Amino acid sequence: MLVAKNIHKKYGELEILKGIDITINKKEIACIVGASGAGKTTLLQILGTLDQPDIGTLELNGENIIGIEKKKLAQFRNQKLGFIFQFHQLLPEFTAVENVILPALIGGVSKNDAIKKADELLDFLGMGHRLEHKPSELSGGEQQRIAVARALINSPEIIFADEPSGNLDSKNSDELHELFFRLKDEFDQTFVIVTHNNSLAEMADVKYEMKDGKII
Repeated sequence: MLVAKNIHKKYGELEILKGIDITINKKEIACIVGASGAGKTTLLQILGTLDQPDIGTLELNGENIIGIEKKKLAQFRNQKLGFIFQFHQLLPEFTAVENVILPALIGGVSKNDAIKKADELLDFLGMGHRLEHKPSELSGGEQQRIAVARALINSPEIIFADEPSGNLDSKNSDELHELFFRLKDEFDQTFVIVTHNNSLAEMADVKYEMKDGKII
Protein backbone atom coordinates (compact mmCIF):
# COMPACT_ATOMS: atom_id res chain seq x y z
CA MET A 1 0.00 0.00 0.00
CA LEU A 2 2.74 2.44 1.03
CA VAL A 3 6.21 1.80 -0.36
CA ALA A 4 9.27 3.94 0.41
CA LYS A 5 12.64 3.13 -1.13
CA ASN A 6 16.12 4.47 -0.44
CA ILE A 7 14.92 7.44 1.63
CA HIS A 8 17.73 9.85 2.54
CA LYS A 9 17.39 13.11 4.46
CA LYS A 10 19.93 15.68 5.64
CA TYR A 11 19.52 18.86 7.65
CA GLY A 12 22.61 20.90 6.85
CA GLU A 13 25.53 18.51 7.22
CA LEU A 14 23.66 16.22 9.59
CA GLU A 15 22.46 13.06 7.87
CA ILE A 16 19.24 11.93 9.57
CA LEU A 17 18.02 9.14 7.27
CA LYS A 18 20.55 6.94 5.50
CA GLY A 19 18.69 4.86 2.94
CA ILE A 20 15.38 3.66 4.39
CA ASP A 21 13.26 0.98 2.68
CA ILE A 22 9.85 0.35 4.22
CA THR A 23 6.60 -1.24 3.03
CA ILE A 24 3.24 -0.85 4.79
CA ASN A 25 0.37 -3.15 3.87
CA LYS A 26 -3.34 -2.33 4.02
CA LYS A 27 -5.08 -3.03 7.35
CA GLU A 28 -1.73 -3.23 9.12
CA ILE A 29 -0.53 -1.59 12.31
CA ALA A 30 3.16 -0.87 11.86
CA CYS A 31 5.22 0.55 14.71
CA ILE A 32 8.53 2.35 14.32
CA VAL A 33 10.70 2.19 17.44
CA GLY A 34 14.19 3.26 18.43
CA ALA A 35 16.12 5.61 20.68
CA SER A 36 15.61 9.37 20.55
CA GLY A 37 17.55 10.80 17.62
CA ALA A 38 17.30 7.64 15.52
CA GLY A 39 15.27 9.47 12.85
CA LYS A 40 11.81 8.06 13.60
CA THR A 41 9.84 11.32 13.47
CA THR A 42 11.73 12.51 10.37
CA LEU A 43 10.80 9.25 8.63
CA LEU A 44 7.17 9.56 9.72
CA GLN A 45 6.99 13.12 8.40
CA ILE A 46 8.36 12.02 5.02
CA LEU A 47 6.01 9.02 4.80
CA GLY A 48 3.16 11.40 5.63
CA THR A 49 4.30 13.96 2.99
CA LEU A 50 4.88 16.63 5.64
CA ASP A 51 8.52 16.73 4.52
CA GLN A 52 10.36 15.71 1.36
CA PRO A 53 13.35 13.35 1.15
CA ASP A 54 16.58 14.45 -0.49
CA ILE A 55 16.75 11.10 -2.30
CA GLY A 56 14.27 8.28 -2.62
CA THR A 57 10.82 7.29 -3.84
CA LEU A 58 7.46 7.15 -2.07
CA GLU A 59 4.30 5.58 -3.48
CA LEU A 60 0.80 5.16 -2.09
CA ASN A 61 -1.26 2.54 -3.93
CA GLY A 62 1.16 2.79 -6.85
CA GLU A 63 0.94 6.58 -7.10
CA ASN A 64 4.22 8.48 -6.85
CA ILE A 65 3.83 11.25 -4.26
CA ILE A 66 7.31 12.75 -4.38
CA GLY A 67 7.51 16.06 -6.18
CA ILE A 68 3.77 16.70 -6.45
CA GLU A 69 2.98 20.40 -6.71
CA LYS A 70 2.38 21.94 -3.28
CA LYS A 71 -1.34 22.68 -3.63
CA LYS A 72 -2.10 19.23 -5.07
CA LEU A 73 -0.02 17.62 -2.33
CA ALA A 74 -2.01 19.44 0.36
CA GLN A 75 -5.23 18.21 -1.27
CA PHE A 76 -3.84 14.66 -1.47
CA ARG A 77 -2.84 14.78 2.20
CA ASN A 78 -6.28 16.06 3.22
CA GLN A 79 -8.12 13.32 1.31
CA LYS A 80 -5.83 10.32 1.74
CA LEU A 81 -3.93 10.72 5.02
CA GLY A 82 -4.76 11.20 8.68
CA PHE A 83 -2.52 12.40 11.52
CA ILE A 84 -2.46 11.96 15.30
CA PHE A 85 0.09 13.84 17.39
CA GLN A 86 1.36 13.42 20.95
CA PHE A 87 -0.10 16.73 22.18
CA HIS A 88 -3.45 16.44 20.37
CA GLN A 89 -3.08 19.79 18.47
CA LEU A 90 -6.74 20.65 19.07
CA LEU A 91 -7.87 24.23 18.61
CA PRO A 92 -8.80 25.46 22.11
CA GLU A 93 -11.54 27.86 21.02
CA PHE A 94 -13.45 25.14 19.12
CA THR A 95 -15.72 22.42 20.52
CA ALA A 96 -14.95 18.73 20.08
CA VAL A 97 -17.19 18.37 17.04
CA GLU A 98 -15.85 21.58 15.48
CA ASN A 99 -12.29 20.30 15.83
CA VAL A 100 -13.24 17.00 14.23
CA ILE A 101 -14.97 18.46 11.17
CA LEU A 102 -12.18 20.88 10.17
CA PRO A 103 -10.40 18.52 7.71
CA ALA A 104 -13.75 17.67 6.11
CA LEU A 105 -14.65 21.34 5.65
CA ILE A 106 -11.21 22.00 4.15
CA GLY A 107 -11.86 19.10 1.78
CA GLY A 108 -15.11 20.67 0.56
CA VAL A 109 -17.63 18.56 2.49
CA SER A 110 -20.79 20.41 3.53
CA LYS A 111 -21.01 21.35 7.20
CA ASN A 112 -24.15 19.27 7.74
CA ASP A 113 -22.58 16.15 6.23
CA ALA A 114 -19.35 16.71 8.16
CA ILE A 115 -21.21 17.07 11.47
CA LYS A 116 -23.22 13.90 10.77
CA LYS A 117 -20.01 11.92 10.12
CA ALA A 118 -18.31 13.49 13.17
CA ASP A 119 -21.26 12.59 15.40
CA GLU A 120 -21.04 8.96 14.22
CA LEU A 121 -17.29 8.78 14.80
CA LEU A 122 -17.43 10.40 18.21
CA ASP A 123 -20.23 8.07 19.24
CA PHE A 124 -18.16 5.07 18.11
CA LEU A 125 -15.20 6.41 20.10
CA GLY A 126 -17.31 6.77 23.24
CA MET A 127 -17.36 10.57 23.01
CA GLY A 128 -20.94 11.14 21.91
CA HIS A 129 -21.70 12.91 25.21
CA ARG A 130 -18.81 15.40 24.73
CA LEU A 131 -19.67 16.94 21.35
CA GLU A 132 -20.00 20.51 22.60
CA HIS A 133 -17.15 20.46 25.10
CA LYS A 134 -13.98 22.44 24.42
CA PRO A 135 -10.53 20.84 24.84
CA SER A 136 -9.98 22.53 28.22
CA GLU A 137 -13.09 20.70 29.51
CA LEU A 138 -11.78 17.28 28.46
CA SER A 139 -9.25 14.88 29.97
CA GLY A 140 -6.07 13.98 28.10
CA GLY A 141 -7.54 10.66 27.02
CA GLU A 142 -10.72 12.35 25.79
CA GLN A 143 -8.72 14.95 23.86
CA GLN A 144 -6.76 12.20 22.13
CA ARG A 145 -10.01 10.48 21.11
CA ILE A 146 -11.12 13.76 19.55
CA ALA A 147 -7.81 13.83 17.67
CA VAL A 148 -8.43 10.26 16.48
CA ALA A 149 -11.91 11.22 15.21
CA ARG A 150 -10.38 14.21 13.38
CA ALA A 151 -7.84 11.89 11.73
CA LEU A 152 -10.66 9.57 10.60
CA ILE A 153 -13.15 12.18 9.35
CA ASN A 154 -12.10 12.01 5.68
CA SER A 155 -11.82 8.18 5.68
CA PRO A 156 -8.08 8.25 4.99
CA GLU A 157 -6.13 5.44 3.36
CA ILE A 158 -3.59 5.51 6.18
CA ILE A 159 -3.11 7.21 9.56
CA PHE A 160 0.26 8.39 10.86
CA ALA A 161 0.67 8.76 14.61
CA ASP A 162 3.67 10.30 16.37
CA GLU A 163 3.89 9.12 20.00
CA PRO A 164 0.07 9.15 20.27
CA SER A 165 0.07 7.80 23.83
CA GLY A 166 3.24 9.60 24.96
CA ASN A 167 1.27 12.20 26.92
CA LEU A 168 -1.21 9.76 28.50
CA ASP A 169 -1.22 7.69 31.69
CA SER A 170 -1.04 3.91 31.40
CA LYS A 171 -4.83 3.37 31.56
CA ASN A 172 -5.56 5.88 28.80
CA SER A 173 -2.60 4.57 26.79
CA ASP A 174 -3.96 1.03 26.91
CA GLU A 175 -7.44 2.22 25.91
CA LEU A 176 -6.01 4.20 22.97
CA HIS A 177 -3.99 1.22 21.77
CA GLU A 178 -7.04 -1.05 21.97
CA LEU A 179 -8.94 1.56 19.97
CA PHE A 180 -6.38 1.41 17.15
CA PHE A 181 -6.91 -2.34 16.84
CA ARG A 182 -10.71 -1.91 16.87
CA LEU A 183 -10.40 0.63 14.06
CA LYS A 184 -8.18 -1.76 12.13
CA ASP A 185 -10.65 -4.61 12.51
CA GLU A 186 -13.90 -2.69 12.03
CA PHE A 187 -12.84 -0.04 9.46
CA ASP A 188 -9.88 -1.82 7.78
CA GLN A 189 -7.77 1.11 8.95
CA THR A 190 -4.00 1.20 8.44
CA PHE A 191 -1.65 2.81 10.96
CA VAL A 192 2.01 3.80 11.01
CA ILE A 193 2.95 4.68 14.58
CA VAL A 194 6.16 6.08 16.04
CA THR A 195 6.26 4.99 19.67
CA HIS A 196 8.41 4.38 22.73
CA ASN A 197 5.63 2.19 24.16
CA ASN A 198 6.97 -1.38 24.12
CA SER A 199 3.60 -3.04 24.73
CA LEU A 200 2.07 -1.31 21.69
CA ALA A 201 5.10 -2.17 19.55
CA GLU A 202 4.87 -5.84 20.52
CA MET A 203 1.13 -5.91 19.71
CA ALA A 204 1.68 -4.42 16.25
CA ASP A 205 1.52 -6.47 13.05
CA VAL A 206 5.05 -5.36 12.21
CA LYS A 207 7.75 -3.53 14.16
CA TYR A 208 10.55 -1.56 12.52
CA GLU A 209 13.49 -0.67 14.74
CA MET A 210 15.61 2.32 13.79
CA LYS A 211 19.17 3.13 14.80
CA ASP A 212 21.37 5.93 13.47
CA GLY A 213 19.10 6.71 10.53
CA LYS A 214 18.66 3.13 9.36
CA ILE A 215 16.19 0.30 9.93
CA ILE A 216 18.02 -2.55 11.65
